[in-house]
Amino acid sequence: MTEKDLPALSIADLQSLLRRREVSAREVIDALRARIEAVDREIGAYLSLGMDVAAKEAEKSNVDLPLGGVPLAIKDIINVMGQPCTCASNVLQSYRATYDATVIRKLRAAGAIPFGKTNLDEFAMGSSTENAAMKLTRNPWDLSRVPGGSSGGSAAAVAADEAFGALGSDTGGSIRQPAALSGIVGFKPTYGRVSRFGLVAFASSLDQIGPLTKTVRDAALIMNAIAGHDPQDSTALNEPVPDYTARLGHDLRGVRLGLPKEYLIEGIDPQVKAAIDAAVKQMNSLGAEIVEVSLPTYGRTREEGFGPEVKRRIILGTYVLSSGYYDAYYLRAQKVRELIRQDFARAFEKVDALVSPTSPVPAFKLGERAADPLQMYLADIFTIAANLAGICGISVPCGFAEVNGQRLPIGLQLLGKALDESRILQIAHAYEQSTDWHKARPPIAAGGHEE
Repeated sequence: MTEKDLPALSIADLQSLLRRREVSAREVIDALRARIEAVDREIGAYLSLGMDVAAKEAEKSNVDLPLGGVPLAIKDIINVMGQPCTCASNVLQSYRATYDATVIRKLRAAGAIPFGKTNLDEFAMGSSTENAAMKLTRNPWDLSRVPGGSSGGSAAAVAADEAFGALGSDTGGSIRQPAALSGIVGFKPTYGRVSRFGLVAFASSLDQIGPLTKTVRDAALIMNAIAGHDPQDSTALNEPVPDYTARLGHDLRGVRLGLPKEYLIEGIDPQVKAAIDAAVKQMNSLGAEIVEVSLPTYGRTREEGFGPEVKRRIILGTYVLSSGYYDAYYLRAQKVRELIRQDFARAFEKVDALVSPTSPVPAFKLGERAADPLQMYLADIFTIAANLAGICGISVPCGFAEVNGQRLPIGLQLLGKALDESRILQIAHAYEQSTDWHKARPPIAAGGHEE
């Protein structure tokens, strides 16, 4: 195993090498540094790096810990002590975190090394990572396209082998959608399953931190480290944390998968629909029973320094909460949210998981939707309901679309009931291991790119 080969490894494979002492944690950091220096000028995944500090941490790391010696990238909306936390906004350009978020403290306790902060839509408000103040992040599969958002930097870093895994945050799909567009795994835990202490909030009743990884097993490994109660987060659930890897490897016999008929909407790219249909057939061949279900409610329904998308959302939020509009909009929205929760609860009485595309389309061109907010918001049409309902969900690679001679990844979304992460990971892993989609790597351009 050469230094050049190391960054392409999954976390699980890297752990094996570290624990057999075939490679040192310091060598891993050095290999990652070389990879980032080679490709990130074109990808633009990182806003800041702390490689020297990471190298020192690596030299004293205990590789026998659950994530011992594993470097992880962190979305730049999560506080890591001593590192910048800009939220990709000029407002916080000079801020450095004075404490570790709970998830960072837990990762460190598991032996992981947080080494770099990844780009995002400003304050996580966006679906393409084009709303960042400092730089543009490009999709490793096609440098003229977006990586998705708002956790686009984390997704691009993992897809381009600039990180073994990363943390993102998901408010309406901001982990799952960029994972789908970038050809990796993105996992959104149940609301409250992972502490939000130290996460700069976008929407506190929706936000959830979760992993972006190369494989489902890697997502489970990170979940083992970050899940659990936290007295510093009043919304954190005080429930026991299982070993999320325990059910990996189980087949799908006896599993019932629901296909919501409301997700079969106009506007889905035909190649995306074909890939999802093929994935459903594949899971059926693995023993899963496929059931049609209904989610009826789904079918109906500071100025200086801030960028335009943040301004737009602040103005909209202020408007609907202002005097005279609170009852008309906010309270009505809360009632609709409860109806959506009830829809999902009824569906999960019949099935173990729900299946849909993660995104209705593959990665779109940079700038293509910037002038059309509605089209941009539609990028999250399949993901946002899970946040409203507080349930868990995952996106896994399930194929490719051919667009103008380029192969663009397609993501399969699986949604599960609250605190049923183990089941969702089991189903996703069984599908993943029966295909080769997750093994595909993007062609990183050697130099230059097309606009």
